[in-house]
Amino acid sequence: MLEIAVDLLWLRPRKVGGTEFYIRNLLDGFLRLEEPYHLFLLVSKDNRETFLHYTEDDRISLLETEVVSASIAGRILWNFFCQNRFLRKRGIRKCFIPVYCRPLFNGGITYVNVIHDLQAAHYPKYHPFHEIAYSRLCWWLDTHFSRHLVAISDWVRDDVREKYHVGSDRITTIYNPITVNREEMAPFGQLAEKYHVTEKAFYYTVAQLIPHKNLDTLIAVMERIRETETNLPCRLLISGVNGESREKLERQIRERGLEREVTLTGFVENAERNALYHYSRAFLFPSVFEGFGMPAVEAMLFGTVVIATDRACIPEVTQGKANYVKDPYDADAWIEAMRSPADRIAEVDFSRYDQMKLSRMYYELLREYLGQP
Repeated sequence: MLEIAVDLLWLRPRKVGGTEFYIRNLLDGFLRLEEPYHLFLLVSKDNRETFLHYTEDDRISLLETEVVSASIAGRILWNFFCQNRFLRKRGIRKCFIPVYCRPLFNGGITYVNVIHDLQAAHYPKYHPFHEIAYSRLCWWLDTHFSRHLVAISDWVRDDVREKYHVGSDRITTIYNPITVNREEMAPFGQLAEKYHVTEKAFYYTVAQLIPHKNLDTLIAVMERIRETETNLPCRLLISGVNGESREKLERQIRERGLEREVTLTGFVENAERNALYHYSRAFLFPSVFEGFGMPAVEAMLFGTVVIATDRACIPEVTQGKANYVKDPYDADAWIEAMRSPADRIAEVDFSRYDQMKLSRMYYELLREYLGQP
């Protein structure tokens, strides 16, 4: 039987963007599996409550540590130097880490890691030196000491193989499971009043407020529409967790006088996000670097046309069915794509993101590399 720890110490609720949705979707999928297993969820003092409901299934239990996930430096030190001993004392020798961080040494534990992207390697200018050093150290450890690796897209897989010379037998692509409840939708009337929007007369995007998400280009697009385009809605809602670009974006909105045109909603619950997906004129995805890009697929699941860049994994994950902007920094190129976007959503194979299919793929992979001999 599969008996493994699952390291969740890195998860700061509502602070880590798409990786949180990914692991919660995956754990929800495991609950629906009929196969025998036992997962020991390695949790921190400040994220424990958000995973407690999983213990209603006898196949899942929590292992609470002294770690505080919000204290990133403390968590990393514990991860490096204490995690192996913690697991060994509890008779656990196998561990799945759904992100790239891991202890410095295996210490008698077999690890499988997931690499979501090599962002700090591609955009070091957006990261302080210590983040770059930590990321590169962990990627090196993953590729040299973890038993197996999972990449969340073929683009990430190929990137890891190229930069770290990983053999094809040591890394497997498994897409992120994507689940949206189409019936979980806030009344649009409430949102129309809250955000001063009308149905199909606003644009929407979901992104962490960090530089490579390229949100400042969309602000420039709204300014250009206000000045020159009477046939396009001049209204944009941006939902997402905070990031280092928030103050910069707020300043740009003020300086351009776009307070009525552009709204940063902050974090929104699923029901509100779903309604904004559904009732927007189009979903704009200006990111220039993604390991997967779940929001674009989620928008398509609600029947909304997506206009996105053609960078990194985005064409792969959207199956070539979005509308792609060749120059992601060119406001005029965005406006041209927004004038008459093609609707090819009916051609999308949504089974590629099916929660049960992908959860079973993870189960089989973990049983192969972390299962009992």
